[in-house]
Amino acid sequence: MVRIGVTTFQGDVEEHLAATREALRRLGVPGEVVTVKLPEEVEGLDALIIPGGESTVMGRLAQRTGALDAIRRRVLEGMPVLGTCAGLIFLAKRVYDRVVGETGQPLLGVLDVLVERNAYGRQRESFEVELDIPALGARGFRAVFIRAPSILEVGEGVEVLASYGNRPVAVRQEAVYGTTFHPELSGSTAFHEALVREAVRFSRR
Repeated sequence: MVRIGVTTFQGDVEEHLAATREALRRLGVPGEVVTVKLPEEVEGLDALIIPGGESTVMGRLAQRTGALDAIRRRVLEGMPVLGTCAGLIFLAKRVYDRVVGETGQPLLGVLDVLVERNAYGRQRESFEVELDIPALGARGFRAVFIRAPSILEVGEGVEVLASYGNRPVAVRQEAVYGTTFHPELSGSTAFHEALVREAVRFSRR
């Protein structure tokens, strides 16, 4: 039985909970999905999801509670993680802002990418596109971009799962997944199923 957490600092928590439960059901994997915020709640997880929101606030909340260090340690131990939109920013090693440059905000620093915040504009510039993601067996995946960041650079160990406009929008580094869009709003559980499979492998270590 696997145990998958969804952080509650900000973002589409309920949507991620529902998508993960549906992924468990579709794969026939026994498991539970729980909300987490405190460092002790990170212990015992087989995977973690970090939803969107405002990345600076998210980082400060995680730092204040001690969850930031706990999550980083578990991910470095091999725990799978999915970060979406601001969650991707939180995972990144480096974050850039057009106005202030390198932000210096609290980050987990476990995904070797350089991310630009709000690269596609504000709320009114939100949009949807269909993507093919062969590594996850997904075609015509409905990707929802809301105040989305952009991945400017990827490190050598980072696999690009999908691109839009010649820029990566979904990446994977070992068991660390990041998307600039919101897969929990797509109607597909492809990313959540991938995370469940990673959780099963991690739980058997």
